[in-house]
Amino acid sequence: MAVQEARQSAEPGAYGSPHGGGCTCGGCPHGAREGHRRAVAAFLLRRDEFAAGQGLPAAVVHSASASRQWISDELTQSAQLVAERGRAEGAAWLARLWRRTTITVWALVLLLLLVQSLTAIGAGWTAARTAGLLAALVAAGALTAASFFHRARGGVLAPVIGEDNRLSTSRAVAAAWVLFVAYAVLFLAGRLAAASDHEERDALIAGLELARGAGVVTVLAVVCAIAVLVRRVVGLRVLGQRLQKVRADRPRAADLLTDDAGRGSFADLQYVVISAVALVFGVVRLARRPDQLPDLPWALAVVVLVSAATYLAGKYAEGGRPVILSVVRAREAGDLDAPIRTGEDIEIRGAGFVPLGAQGAERLSRMAVRIGAVHVHVPLVPVAGGFSNPTDTLLTVPVPVDVEPGRVTVQVVTAAGVETNPYVIEVTD
Repeated sequence: MAVQEARQSAEPGAYGSPHGGGCTCGGCPHGAREGHRRAVAAFLLRRDEFAAGQGLPAAVVHSASASRQWISDELTQSAQLVAERGRAEGAAWLARLWRRTTITVWALVLLLLLVQSLTAIGAGWTAARTAGLLAALVAAGALTAASFFHRARGGVLAPVIGEDNRLSTSRAVAAAWVLFVAYAVLFLAGRLAAASDHEERDALIAGLELARGAGVVTVLAVVCAIAVLVRRVVGLRVLGQRLQKVRADRPRAADLLTDDAGRGSFADLQYVVISAVALVFGVVRLARRPDQLPDLPWALAVVVLVSAATYLAGKYAEGGRPVILSVVRAREAGDLDAPIRTGEDIEIRGAGFVPLGAQGAERLSRMAVRIGAVHVHVPLVPVAGGFSNPTDTLLTVPVPVDVEPGRVTVQVVTAAGVETNPYVIEVTD
């Protein structure tokens, strides 16, 4: 009742109003990006005020449980507004991205033309330079067309954006090798079309034999297989509740080198770095020997294969199902030791309660605890710079009065929808 009275007496310019206290609606002149920025700033200010004990209505200030519930509900509503603005900004960003990727593709073509023009000074313009430029124009035209048809999903980057709305490291590496090999074949095809000498044509055709490009073909096959296999592995682990995945608001370049929480990932980092180094070597080999596929040395090819195997092993090893290790009665200083009773708080100790990428308030507010037949939403307890509840290893929730005394099971449902193991506790009146 105290919480309801506090909400009814709340000021009309709070977060429930679309134009109060920092407008975040889509009609703002600054658009979705500014709306999201304002919503985040307002939420952080509100959270820090609650953490400092400010902004509580008089109707709930004298009750610890009512105050905690009121604060949690207010922060949940504010976090939902922030998430809505974030999704709107992500959609708008993706819609703009296709133009940027298209401009980047054609800028690379102009860069190639500039490099060829500078290196042609003194040496003269050759048929190989013309074939390279034409191959770049054909590849850029194809990427531009694909970018237009996928303009709502990020343009050129659409194939490398995963189901969790993050850039996929395995797909990005595979796409880079596919583009490189496709460009090399187009380049050789252009040279073959322009060749007038019979011996030159035979040499170009011989340059496409498997013996010349066995290394690069092997690497291409492996990285493409890794991209498909990783998608399968992640999908099966998510369905089997052995991996928790939370969707991101929008893809970021850092996704290629980090995990879902934005922390550096060794498996991803080494895969991208080694593949980039091998690609640079392949480009140099193609420039130095423009009459055949880049003959990637087997030593370098094996290094790339070892890197790919390490990346795949990392995907198998990451994640894990959340688990409850123990449940105890929450005790404050001065309280007497006692059994768990209805209306009191319990501490659920374990691991994996907060999935990677679910550290935001909107994700944390989705967590719930099933105590017997009653579902209890985990309250958000703000502190300066974050939340003290819930955490990845500890949850504090009240035992509702609707829970029947006796032996009941406790299970945690994370923001990714994964349930923990059941844990039996004894509840008394």
